[in-house]
Amino acid sequence: MERDELECFLLLAEELHFGRTAERMRLSRARVSQLVQRLERRVGAPLFIRSSRRVGLTALGRQLRADLAPHHRAIEEALERATATARGIDTVLHVGFANPLTGEIVMRTTEALRASHPGLSVEICEVPLADPYGRLRNGEFDVQLTEFPVREDDLAKDAVLLAEERVLALPAAHPLAARASVTPEDLADVPLLAIEGEVPDYWLDHHVPSRTPAGRPIGRGPGVTNMQEALMLVAAGRGALLAPAHTAAYFARPGVAYVPFTDAEPTGYGLVWRLGHDTGAVAAFARTAREVAGAMRP
Repeated sequence: MERDELECFLLLAEELHFGRTAERMRLSRARVSQLVQRLERRVGAPLFIRSSRRVGLTALGRQLRADLAPHHRAIEEALERATATARGIDTVLHVGFANPLTGEIVMRTTEALRASHPGLSVEICEVPLADPYGRLRNGEFDVQLTEFPVREDDLAKDAVLLAEERVLALPAAHPLAARASVTPEDLADVPLLAIEGEVPDYWLDHHVPSRTPAGRPIGRGPGVTNMQEALMLVAAGRGALLAPAHTAAYFARPGVAYVPFTDAEPTGYGLVWRLGHDTGAVAAFARTAREVAGAMRP
């Protein structure tokens, strides 16, 4: 069995979508189809059910995935551990950040590491709002500094490095915008913009609650996938958005008022990485990030 056949089969079994599989493998859809067909000829029976609307696994495909997946993970992890041991921390570390504040912490950490670990190169990229853990899971990030809470069984996390209060981004003409502060109970008086994508329920409950502490329902506005889109809709009067306090400084814009959100849990930030991937480079980054975040605390 060729490695590209193996990886294509396992990715398609996970995604059940030829387009997403092709994108993750950086191949054409036609090439993905060829790899699947080649493997099916090798096995001697169909592994996937294909129709115009969906892709599914056959019983044989489910059996093959169950047999192959643990061994594939073990091989990948063994190679990564060997590489990390051989290189120590002289490698390239890909780091994700969730918003401008976490980006600032990551940048300061990267600058500090240039002096303490000159062999470690850090490349950074923003974490998509609509998919907070997808790029970490598929290996595009080695570690990311992200908003808590995080309750994913396959991800490890560090302690909270930094926390800040939250604000409610409101249309400037909304009656609540004239208030000195708002509380969770006030959310019943304005719809919150929904966040669309691969977002866990507990994450949504924190960022886009459906009820106030007293049980009053909170309305839903349009769905968004990024901050710029969200603030455009807020300015247009389509809804409100709960956000970390630093958003008011980084995303000031006409038509949007930021009101302090009191009597609520603050936003905490911490490092997250894949279980079993706590390499020397990740550990070095985590140690330095703790020092940087400690110096930034008010």
